[in-house]
Amino acid sequence: MTEISLVLPFALPPPELANDLIRALQTPALAALLTRHSHFQHSIYDNESRVLPHEAWLAHALGLASAPSQPDTGAPLATSVMRGCGLAAEAAEGYWFMLQPAHVQISRTHMLLSDLRGLQLSEAESRGLYEIARPFCEEIGKPLLHGAPGLWFLRADDWSGLRTASPDATSTQSMSDWLPEGDRARDFRKLQNEIQMLWHEHPINEARQARGLQAINSCWLWGGSGPATPAGRVAIAGGTQWMDALAAGVQPNVEQLIAQPGAVMLADLIAPAQVGDWADWLARMQRIEQEWFAPLLAALKGGRIARVQLILSHRNGWTTVASTGGAQRKFWRKPTLNSLLKQS
Repeated sequence: MTEISLVLPFALPPPELANDLIRALQTPALAALLTRHSHFQHSIYDNESRVLPHEAWLAHALGLASAPSQPDTGAPLATSVMRGCGLAAEAAEGYWFMLQPAHVQISRTHMLLSDLRGLQLSEAESRGLYEIARPFCEEIGKPLLHGAPGLWFLRADDWSGLRTASPDATSTQSMSDWLPEGDRARDFRKLQNEIQMLWHEHPINEARQARGLQAINSCWLWGGSGPATPAGRVAIAGGTQWMDALAAGVQPNVEQLIAQPGAVMLADLIAPAQVGDWADWLARMQRIEQEWFAPLLAALKGGRIARVQLILSHRNGWTTVASTGGAQRKFWRKPTLNSLLKQS
């Protein structure tokens, strides 16, 4: 069977805004795929998990972790991401984490990790900050490698028991609740504090602030894994640096997907959902309707593909819905987006 899986993180609207957002959406192809289905299931997700549903799904789809319904303590993605950054030889030995430069907002009551997408970290800035941090990391026996702007890798074989959280799982929460946990957590905090002091009032940060950008005043550790080679393949569009590395830089398009069915993750909705920009979220959903939902529905009706599976998620759960050409002939089912409302 020629089956296409389309994964859309944060395509499920938040419950408190679901009614208004669904009324504003003009997505008839999505409505047809949701309503005239051959399979429909909504799954509740533990919102205290240290990875988001789509991250757990991705790790599972790549053969790196257990099923999304039983998420690991983190997404063991680091060495797979390293391979995508051209660091396969280094990834073949040891236990590695992603270490990402970050901005932390500090208030009287809590600390908040800013969305890393908004940092706009250039190659030169990333390299400059990396060269400041690298000697200290090496001094304490933790090699540090630069993979891409804002995406570094730290080898820490003795930290393999740390429970870490992804940046996206953390950035909308109080950061203190999501810091690494485990026997070596204090060691990481010492490293983090030292790097913060090295970067404090550095010319790179002063120049960034002069341009109205956030200072890079901390770093985030996550995604720890030993040597691993992904068993599966997922094309990813609209993702962050680490997602692009996992996808080996391949940007999928719908015609290629129809010709060669597989799995695609469209990450375009994560950024607006994380910062609550729902006007942008609506605009991106409309674009996905035109560029993905409508062509897939036409291919399904035309017999070019046998089955389309949508996996739509938000922080607290995900909906899996599949449609076939036969299901689309259930004309008595009037297309509607109400299933998004019921499951949000």
